[in-house]
Amino acid sequence: MPKIYPSILAADFVSLGTEINKILNDADGIHLDIMDGVFVPNITFGFPIIESIRNFTNVYLDAHLMIVEPDRYLERFASYVNSITVHYETVVHLHRTIFEIKELGCDAGVSLNPHTPVFLLEEILPFLDKVLIMSVNPGFTGQKFIETTFAKVKKLREMANKINPTLDIMVDGGVNKENIRELSVNGVNTFIIGASIFHKENPSVEIKELKKAATGID
Repeated sequence: MPKIYPSILAADFVSLGTEINKILNDADGIHLDIMDGVFVPNITFGFPIIESIRNFTNVYLDAHLMIVEPDRYLERFASYVNSITVHYETVVHLHRTIFEIKELGCDAGVSLNPHTPVFLLEEILPFLDKVLIMSVNPGFTGQKFIETTFAKVKKLREMANKINPTLDIMVDGGVNKENIRELSVNGVNTFIIGASIFHKENPSVEIKELKKAATGID
């Protein structure tokens, strides 16, 4: 069964607790888009919001660090979240960073921007719990899906089948009912979805329908 992590970047922060309650029964986790305004052209939220969410719920928290020098903050993030994903484009000593995340007790992932090829992960792939493929240029919610993502995730799944068969392949950006099935067929396990959940009248129903669409169930 595919997993869906709603991205709270698309939620109404004035009523964040209410927004989270709308998705808790059907979501497999919550995705946290952490942006610093340096690596990406946007600033989102930091530790006070993350701590509030952790105090509000025990749900799986998936932190995506779109920041420079993520190593400086790993220990603090690990005190709140279950998973930490860093960007290939921002980390110099990726092997060291991945093992520090694991030693802190979190699942460890690497994210790739749309222009970054998957073959660059070959040496680190055996040590990863997940890879997050960006299907939009990171920075803002509600962007249009980049069509070449289908071929990209297929290449990654073929690599993973040889090196790390249990790898969780994730996609973030522009995922909806029209493209989720093809992504699933090409090897995606987990979908990060923001606007297509939180901007709907009933987010819980949307999650259920997205999961059905991913599996091809009518």
